[in-house]
Amino acid sequence: VQLQASGGGLVQPGGSLRLSCAASARTVSNNGMGWFRQAPGKEREIVAAISWNGGLTNYADSVKGRFTVSRDRSKNTIYLQMNSLKPEDTAVYYCAVSRMAMSTSRSSYATWGQGTLVTVSS
Repeated sequence: VQLQASGGGLVQPGGSLRLSCAASARTVSNNGMGWFRQAPGKEREIVAAISWNGGLTNYADSVKGRFTVSRDRSKNTIYLQMNSLKPEDTAVYYCAVSRMAMSTSRSSYATWGQGTLVTVSS
């Protein structure tokens, strides 16, 4: 399966962006999925995770209340709505598929997209 992430770009602080990640196969429909990000000089960290059916979500403390993850199983696509963006949200954002039905552990994620750059700057 291949993942195609899109929606990144340059946005001013306080602005919003919506990232999308489309999977090439329906085989992900029973897998948890997640969004990660990696800022320059930092390790990749999980931002949000969503269960196979979209019923469970989990967020990093740094984005709670600002970001929302969702999925459309009919389109094999997950989304990350990012509001009230801050300069510290600047990073390359990756989507990934977990081997499990829901996971916040990076080690469970086996398939990764190519990443999309989000830059928050005035």
